[in-house]
Amino acid sequence: MTNGALTSSRRAFLASAGGGLATTVFACAAPRTTSSRSVSAAAPASVAFPGAIKDGESAGALGIDPVAQYPDVRSHRQKLGLLLPATNTTMEHELWTLLVKNRELGGIGIHSSVVVTPRPVLRTAEDLESYKKQFVGGLDAAVEHALLAQPDALVMGMSLEHILHGIDAIRGASASVTTRSKIPLFTWQDAAPAALRTFGARRIGLLTPFDRTGNENATRLFRDLGFDVVTTVGFACADAVQIAHVPDAAKERAIVELLATPENKLDAIVQCGTNMGMIDVAEKIEPKIGIPILGINSTLLWYALRQQGIRAPLAGGGRLLREA
Repeated sequence: MTNGALTSSRRAFLASAGGGLATTVFACAAPRTTSSRSVSAAAPASVAFPGAIKDGESAGALGIDPVAQYPDVRSHRQKLGLLLPATNTTMEHELWTLLVKNRELGGIGIHSSVVVTPRPVLRTAEDLESYKKQFVGGLDAAVEHALLAQPDALVMGMSLEHILHGIDAIRGASASVTTRSKIPLFTWQDAAPAALRTFGARRIGLLTPFDRTGNENATRLFRDLGFDVVTTVGFACADAVQIAHVPDAAKERAIVELLATPENKLDAIVQCGTNMGMIDVAEKIEPKIGIPILGINSTLLWYALRQQGIRAPLAGGGRLLREA
């Protein structure tokens, strides 16, 4: 085909696809944006000249307008990139359980990028330091991978307080992700205080998979944030993978028998550790103890949706998601 014929063919395609508008050929990928509008809802069409191909020949645009803005079919309302330790088998499951259970919130997608942590042993202080270096070292690559899906925002799927000491260190790590991604990042250190303030809670008990040192770090974080940590219970998991294996019955006993006791006079239970599921426990135990149980996974989802302007209540994840 000559250059003149190719140009005529291109113009004919654009005219038929775009309602008579002659325009330049469009790219498949959407431009990056830092606006609050969902990127997922503002991507250009993905059919380029010469249109769809049937048996090797052009079949036209099939009704796709090359200058229109088409949404991501599944994640058209909000596309969240989840930065998740490679050892974590719980967080995705809990987030998707909540989204599937609340089908009226259709159009929200969770798109995970794993942070590689090849030696997830947590038995000693040296193990913890090694795990910190693995996670922080792998975070940049995970962010780059997450951005390939062009999410509207990122969620830090990790409670960093057990490997980083104090709010300043945690915020520093989070700031580096925001600088690199140029989109919002939703973190536990922001979500937890927002949720606690919703209930006017100040006296809290912590439930974690951490050992003594991890619990001390978690206590420091929440005290830095202005809360009174009355008591803590940690399961002292020696392996990051095994955190997911702590049975719900043990979590329930820890809450009822050790944390939410009359003498502790707690305003809320706060659960750390994204690989330790809590949505079923919260649904079952909250009515019995009379105070909210703020699981990290459900709280992060609640915070991300609220920050992105989605305020509908969610069933199946405890009082916070239903009421706030």
